[in-house]
Amino acid sequence: MKNTCELSKDELAEKALAQMEKHFSDGPQWTLRQRLALLCRMVHAAGHDSGMSGQISVRGPQANTYYTQRFGIGMDEATASNLLLIDDDLNVLEGDGMANAANRFHIWIYKQKPNVNCIVHTHPFHIVALSTLEVPLEVTCMDSAVLYDNCAFLPHWPGIPVGNEEGELIAEALGDKKAILLAHHGQLVATSSMDEAYVLAHHIERTARLQLAAMASGTIKPIDPELGRQARDWILTPKRSKRTFEYYARKALAIDPHCID
Repeated sequence: MKNTCELSKDELAEKALAQMEKHFSDGPQWTLRQRLALLCRMVHAAGHDSGMSGQISVRGPQANTYYTQRFGIGMDEATASNLLLIDDDLNVLEGDGMANAANRFHIWIYKQKPNVNCIVHTHPFHIVALSTLEVPLEVTCMDSAVLYDNCAFLPHWPGIPVGNEEGELIAEALGDKKAILLAHHGQLVATSSMDEAYVLAHHIERTARLQLAAMASGTIKPIDPELGRQARDWILTPKRSKRTFEYYARKALAIDPHCID
């Protein structure tokens, strides 16, 4: 057997991935409602609070159903029991109250992208600040690499997000990316798992903050495209995303263990 000092980077990466598979179990068995409540708390704690603006949704147990927050309940108030189950027309199937009318554009993305199971749309401070400049998100460091060649840009703002137009615009603009910066609006991530949705939501706001700081200091320098994609795929491995979700979930539970009531 080779000494690890003699292994190539690819061999060492494969070795680390194999160790993740071996040592990382399935983790806590939270229900879908509990995971969504935790995701809401985690996204809020990551700096995405903007009052009643923004929605998080996940596909429900039956086709064309979705869990989301009740309108009027902040992300930091979300619990497993106060979430809603809605249909394609935003009718409430389970729970009390109403869904945010802006959930309409989530439905368009789910319909056009069957691989998407979770959507996080928010208006975090640094993302919104960047969006007013009408410039795309720039990914130029290791910490932001999860978004390298993975964040689209929509330069057109169609106004209040309660019509079908925005759903069509965003679904088309996303293309094959998992995130999008919405000019004069905010951000959205659309992923196959809630684990990955949190990782991207966490990093998109941090990346915008880094970009604004770098722009104020000088000229941003690009990174090598191949290395950027390698770093993205390394950080976004399912086991790593799952461990990241669980870490921030533990932090949320330490603050309020009753959120998964």
